[in-house]
Amino acid sequence: MQDYLLPRGRRTLAVASGVLALAAMGLGSQARAASFGTPTLSLSAAYLSGAVGASGDPVVKVTVAQSGADAGALTVTVTKSSKTSVATTADVTVTGTGATRQVAVAARGRGYTDLTVKVTGVDGQTATKTLHYAASAAVQQAADSRYFTGSSDASAAVDVGGGYAVVADDESNTLRLYDRSASGAPVKTWDFSSNLGVSKEIDIEGAARVGDTIYWTGSLGNNKDGEYKSARNTVFTTKVSGSGAATVLSYGGSYGKLRDDLVAWDEAHGDRYGFAAGTADGQVPKQIDGFNVEGLEFAPGSTTTAYLGFRAPLAPAVADGKALLVPVTNIDKVVGSGATAVFGTPIELDLGGLSVRDLRKNAANQYLIVAGSWAADDNSDPYALYSWDGDPAHAPVKRLDLPTSDPGGWESVVDVPDLTVPGARAQLITDDGSADLYGDGTEAKDLTHPEWKKSRATWFTIGG
Repeated sequence: MQDYLLPRGRRTLAVASGVLALAAMGLGSQARAASFGTPTLSLSAAYLSGAVGASGDPVVKVTVAQSGADAGALTVTVTKSSKTSVATTADVTVTGTGATRQVAVAARGRGYTDLTVKVTGVDGQTATKTLHYAASAAVQQAADSRYFTGSSDASAAVDVGGGYAVVADDESNTLRLYDRSASGAPVKTWDFSSNLGVSKEIDIEGAARVGDTIYWTGSLGNNKDGEYKSARNTVFTTKVSGSGAATVLSYGGSYGKLRDDLVAWDEAHGDRYGFAAGTADGQVPKQIDGFNVEGLEFAPGSTTTAYLGFRAPLAPAVADGKALLVPVTNIDKVVGSGATAVFGTPIELDLGGLSVRDLRKNAANQYLIVAGSWAADDNSDPYALYSWDGDPAHAPVKRLDLPTSDPGGWESVVDVPDLTVPGARAQLITDDGSADLYGDGTEAKDLTHPEWKKSRATWFTIGG
């Protein structure tokens, strides 16, 4: 076969014609695409919780990039929902520009759905991530409610200024700092287990602040199976520096014999409240004659006398019994130097057959008492909010009955406004640990992802 060689000029023309032919076949666009990398996206959290009809639900941040492209030119969309009865793609809003976007979901029904989040590059290339979303049911006063995620068993709370509060959990020893006005995860967390020398939960149930010191108390009772657990017999302090989002907690001191002191004191006074029987092996704490502390607050004008508020027993231990407060007159020395507790005259308050679930006062010595049942399974039992002036001779006054048709039991009040001001509001928090939030029969405390665990904080108008 004979080879034919084109002259140089004709050879150049043929090569150019070949390039045009390749471009016509689409290979030129592939060459241009090679100048851009595959787009990427990451989610600030893979799991997200919301509520039907909620205000201020938490959101997820989406970070996007594509090499060779301006991040602002990338498109972020949600293209699929695995369960549209919970949320459709139309219920998802994507906002923001540049490399960071924000995804918010407005739930339409209770349950779980997987949302597909997609980024599209400037050249049409895509990448996806899955956002696992859970929605709880609508609640009363939804506009006044927020959800603190990361734990579901909120048990005590203390205001630290600037619209923030430190919240305790009775299923762990972790203290969490939350923005009171927003739903979402804690800003900071602290776990003082190693300082306290405990490996099990203290069952934190009460807290009170004086100056820069917060006192925290365990329930002091047996566990739900009637077994004594030494970690629960703990009172400890944390020191506060800073305020608001800049709050820092450091360990102070602890005392591990307050329960023992209470039993000895009661026995020395004729076994009036049955503390020895209430703490006996096998005795369940949340019985009308049980032993369980859930409230802690200082006496009017005092920095050394603190009231212990009892969920159980009632005084006497009958259906219309009164709620019990026992003053510890040297709480500062008890925790500060390990002194044996000294107790003042007990106070019995008529809360309509309910017991103390929390109590809190303000600088003017105005108290709020969250009253609830002594029973263990009481999420639908009556709850009420009382005001009191701290004088043992004066009766508390019911301010309102708290709603009980929604999940969770009312467990703590963050702070007390001036109760004489019309329209003054107080924020209360629920313990949702035993609630089936998402309709699958799983108690919130047993959920596998902390982002799905949550407690509800609701503002109530009580002033005037």
